[in-house]
Amino acid sequence: MVLDDAERGKLDERDDDAFYAEPRLVTHVDAGFRERLTGLYDEALTVDDRVFDAMSSHVSHLPNRQFDRVVGHGMNATELAANDRLDEWFVQNLNETPTLPLEDEAFDAVTCAVSVQYLQHPETVFAEFARVLTPGGTLVVSVSDRMFPTKAVRAWWDRSMDERADLVVAYAESTDRFAETRVVTDHPDRDPFVAIVAQRA
Repeated sequence: MVLDDAERGKLDERDDDAFYAEPRLVTHVDAGFRERLTGLYDEALTVDDRVFDAMSSHVSHLPNRQFDRVVGHGMNATELAANDRLDEWFVQNLNETPTLPLEDEAFDAVTCAVSVQYLQHPETVFAEFARVLTPGGTLVVSVSDRMFPTKAVRAWWDRSMDERADLVVAYAESTDRFAETRVVTDHPDRDPFVAIVAQRA
């Protein structure tokens, strides 16, 4: 396991469902970060891809082109219903149920934008990302320096951005199912940009 029990803890241990009950129809990163993320998706994904957008919201940051299928997951139904890039979506608390109700090798790409810091069982969730990806499929996990501090896991708090990237790489490598992992860094207008791109073996 990458995290120990203490590192999985949060300041606010109350029910996540209650915390996310009210929709937040805002963007959590600045315009430079969003543009860089969309550009990375444009480079990493192809038009025929089936995309699973994990821990999504009212926006997916996908480039302005049609994909074969986009399935979203999140914690708030109102946010997901407002996301016009999603062909279908479902609500699930991954800290309570980290397994996904999706078929094996059903997607060519999995995206997870600025939300990985809230996962208490990232090793299991990343194994699920690998399971639902086709061989050669792409995982893109973006990391920001912003967060809901009471809901981020303790492992996240005192790490630098580079150390957080290393932690996400460790999550992916713990599955033994990704053949290649690289870290992409940039500095948009204000928010530092970090993304981990992994290829399914």
